[in-house]
Amino acid sequence: MNSDVYVACLKLEAVMAVSSSATGGWFLPLSLGVSLLKCLLIPTYHSTDFEVHRNWLAITHSLPVSQWYYEATSEWTLDYPPFFAWFEYALSHLAKYFDKEMLVVKNLNYASIETVLFQRLSVIITDILFIYAVSECCKCVDNKKARREVLERPAFVLAALLLWNFGLLIVDHIHFQYNGFLFGLMLLSIARIFQKRHLEGALLFAVLLNFKHIYLYIAPAYGIYLLRYFCFTANNSDGSIKWSSFSLVRLISLGMIVCGVFALSLGPFVAMGQLPQVLSRLFPFKRGLCHAYWAPNFWALYNALDKTLSVIGLKLMWLHPGKIPKASMTGGLVQEFQHTVLPSVTPFATLLCTLISILPSLWCLWFRPRGPRGFLQCLTLCALSSFMFGWHVHEKAILLAILPLSVLCVRSARDAGIYLILTTTGHLSIFPLLFTAPELPIKILLMLLFTVFSFSSLKTLFRSVGPLLNHLEKLYLLGLVPLEIFCEIVYPLTPWKQTLPFIPLLLTSVYCALGVTYAWLRLYISVLTESGTVKQKKEK
Repeated sequence: MNSDVYVACLKLEAVMAVSSSATGGWFLPLSLGVSLLKCLLIPTYHSTDFEVHRNWLAITHSLPVSQWYYEATSEWTLDYPPFFAWFEYALSHLAKYFDKEMLVVKNLNYASIETVLFQRLSVIITDILFIYAVSECCKCVDNKKARREVLERPAFVLAALLLWNFGLLIVDHIHFQYNGFLFGLMLLSIARIFQKRHLEGALLFAVLLNFKHIYLYIAPAYGIYLLRYFCFTANNSDGSIKWSSFSLVRLISLGMIVCGVFALSLGPFVAMGQLPQVLSRLFPFKRGLCHAYWAPNFWALYNALDKTLSVIGLKLMWLHPGKIPKASMTGGLVQEFQHTVLPSVTPFATLLCTLISILPSLWCLWFRPRGPRGFLQCLTLCALSSFMFGWHVHEKAILLAILPLSVLCVRSARDAGIYLILTTTGHLSIFPLLFTAPELPIKILLMLLFTVFSFSSLKTLFRSVGPLLNHLEKLYLLGLVPLEIFCEIVYPLTPWKQTLPFIPLLLTSVYCALGVTYAWLRLYISVLTESGTVKQKKEK
């Protein structure tokens, strides 16, 4: 096992050496260091997502394509787009050299040492794409004012914030998922947009959508920006769009790329008459409003308010105990949540709220163009708005906003302050993913190290500006410390642990939801009140 890990690390070093030459020599040790840390996390706890992906390996390896989206031996059915299914298929042909038994569909919850090793290494090795994407993003950072000290360079800070991102580390390399590989596609697409390689950026994003459809959240930002900045090639002197500069050829070329990718992905299933089945797996609206653990968003606050009103109603005898839905008051944080006092929320209501919440950012992107930076602001707001109001949102989805905001935070003190609030709050909100005792010191230490670096590096980067946070913001973030102590240490020792086991999750969700909501509002205010537009030169 140790020899396999060593070989994997050597392969990573060879690939990362290419990126290191463009970043002054510090990128290689930074990326190699985090890769070694990932190898050390191989023996740690893994969640049911580990079995999810093992089952997908078995499905794609053992069954014909026509059965992939129908197979239901396990409850963890294939519910990602076709490109990810083919990705699992490719991995399965390597997996058979480790342990063929993992590729048997009926071997539910199979987790031999060889299976664990293979799946962990597959995540680490596919993270090479993420490492390359980070190096490309670092090239997009303005280093004209870079200081002599490496630790004070924006590119270095950005690389550290992305490569060593606490949330990504524990979600992928302890909890278990393939987010690094997918975020690599997203960051590489963003880098291509910054480099004005628009068609490449569009191609990468279209591919990404067919790997994981959660990235539909940020699709509006891509659509508006590419139409505004690629299909229209010039602005008027006041920054408004020059309608005569519209290029039909560019629109067609863009459309052909996107449609070609979707045809390649979904075409075989359309030909087999299975598109409705695939879509039903990708968009399971029969699930509840919230995940088993409430993501720290608007609906967490809405649910908490409903519970509070229910308790008050019972105390004042305004509500009859027999009419209270059992799951809403005694079942804790479950998927099927029935509201007692407030109106129950439908999928259409969440869709409407999400669309309304992203419209201002799209308006700014079209009418107040600020170039690639404006695109990244809009993308972040789309991700955060969808997290705030989406249907059945997972707590891990906060990373979809944190990572692009990392690129913004090294360019603006305003964004840096928002980043510190969102990242600290968002990262603590995913603590409940790791609930076993051995992982407690690991997650605390890793988050502490990442948080200390984030605060110190950004403070140094913008020391001429002044404090990045005001006193109330600092006080709120300090409140996360007693919250965690109470939830992890104090509450398990109380008799309430048996009767009300969901209280720590409820407190974590609600308290973090306040911080995430505040960061979302502050980012929106920053974008709406920011002055100035970027003049677009006519492209040939």
